[in-house]
Amino acid sequence: MQYRKLGRSGLSVSSICLGTMTWGEQNTEAEGHAQIDMAVGRGVNFIDAAEMYPVPPKPETYGRTEEILGTWLAKNRAKRKDLVIATKVTGGSNRIAHVREKAQLTRAQIRIALEGSLRRLQVDCIDLYQTHSPDRPTNMFGKLDYPVSPDTGTPFEETLGALAELVKEGKIRHFGVSNETPWGLMRQLALADAGKGPRPQSIQNAYNLLNRSFDVGLSEVALREDVGLLAYSPIAMGVLSGKYLDGARPAKARLTLYSRFQRYSTPIAEPAATEYVRIARAAGLDPVQMAIAFVLSRPYVTSAIIGATALDQLAANIGSTEVKLPSDVLTALDGVHQRMSNPCP
Repeated sequence: MQYRKLGRSGLSVSSICLGTMTWGEQNTEAEGHAQIDMAVGRGVNFIDAAEMYPVPPKPETYGRTEEILGTWLAKNRAKRKDLVIATKVTGGSNRIAHVREKAQLTRAQIRIALEGSLRRLQVDCIDLYQTHSPDRPTNMFGKLDYPVSPDTGTPFEETLGALAELVKEGKIRHFGVSNETPWGLMRQLALADAGKGPRPQSIQNAYNLLNRSFDVGLSEVALREDVGLLAYSPIAMGVLSGKYLDGARPAKARLTLYSRFQRYSTPIAEPAATEYVRIARAAGLDPVQMAIAFVLSRPYVTSAIIGATALDQLAANIGSTEVKLPSDVLTALDGVHQRMSNPCP
């Protein structure tokens, strides 16, 4: 396992982060615990959750993922000190009605959310507390056009001030953002440098062979400002595995179960995925491991967040850290990208 610095926090995290958003929906508590056991046994020290998980978010399952992680932590207290536990507070742009009123990033709501996460996780402090999405409308989750709106959401100063209070109280150690834009990240960095709150140590955005939009503006910010990317969906919800090609819909697979997930089902997605899978197989590589290894090869990536519903999937995902892509494979991958750039932003 490789370990990389988390921003300027002083923490080192595994290059593979265990994602959890299936726990409580597609995975039971016992299965979630088994995933943690395997991941930790293979050197993973970084686990990411969110108050709104599992996904798809529903009132009856809200917070269940954190509860499952919390029961494992309660049974493994001695291992807590070796782990970096991350979770997220829901931002207003998600507009999930059952997650507080509008789920805004105000001082009052952040405190309510944080106390709930601490209780469910059964911990006294969260190592990395992230804003799950901005409060303002942005072009994220597959949007190409910028949605011009007078709604600016909760002022950054209020959000950062609330987080600063929680750091001072010892309830969180570090702060990160998710689904952010270059402007949003730079604005929060500027305020932090001016003493208005904690500095973002990471940015958790989608990044994979079908969606390299992070390269366009955020990659330079991540490198120059030491705000590493925690790349979610490194295999594009399984599309880069090849299991959905030619209209296939395997039983129990996410895109089979949930029609709401359309981000990786655009008209160009399958032709591009077909090319990437072909490159992997021609090189004798597992398409999943090639996709994750590509993400890990980017200099601004701190960790790839992997999610699995079965232990064999998890083992293969973790094994991607042992794969070094040859230069001819990287050249071939870039060739596809030049012809079919970002089919799934």
